Amino acid sequence: MKLFVFHTPELTPPNRVPDCAIAIDVLRATSTIATALANGAEAVQVFSDMAQLMQVSDQWQPDRRLRAGERGGATVEGCDLGNSPLDCTPERVHDRRLFISTTNGTRCLERVRDASTVLTAALINRQAVVNYLLDKQPETVWLVGSGWEGAFALEDTVCAGAIAHHLNSHQDTEMIGNDELIGAIALFTQWQGRLLELLQQASHGKRLLRLNAHDDLKYCSQLDALTVLPIQQEPGVLKKH
Repeated sequence: MKLFVFHTPELTPPNRVPDCAIAIDVLRATSTIATALANGAEAVQVFSDMAQLMQVSDQWQPDRRLRAGERGGATVEGCDLGNSPLDCTPERVHDRRLFISTTNGTRCLERVRDASTVLTAALINRQAVVNYLLDKQPETVWLVGSGWEGAFALEDTVCAGAIAHHLNSHQDTEMIGNDELIGAIALFTQWQGRLLELLQQASHGKRLLRLNAHDDLKYCSQLDALTVLPIQQEPGVLKKH
């Protein structure tokens, strides 16, 4: 198994897909996806385009759907939710499909949707991702950060490092595919005991703090809080593995 880290979807090799692609958007899309599925959502369907989200979700009964839209950290007008995992309570999401479009995370999922296996990872479900990789042993794995509008995001890289660091402790074989993976592991090793502090220092973390989302940062900084593994069942549709 060879692991590769790409800091943004735009940095992935063109015209290629891996055996397993893992989309990461710690703040907050992949944290929200994992939480919604853990709390009983029927599925999460992702869109990069809000107009398409509205069109597709219109075909569902209002009591069977939730629309989650976020741009620049704020809720999109006309949506039931923004992009806070704390809004995805069992009472709200149970047996409903979450239709979601966010600034960065859903664009990342769109880039890798043609891989044989597509997972989503956040710090809160790191262990579930590692367990899957140890069990399935895919030959090539891409850990793709969502970044922020095409730029590097600290929180996504530390999550990639958390996955690789934990995997490395269970694997005897060489798994380093690129230099970015080494950097991600080093970042996690340095900050693993201070993940909330790291998220607070990250540029997007500061952006969310200005929106009074401190509780979101606390929640998203937890390691291995959930056992759920979101996996793509059909293009753009994620369910519990």
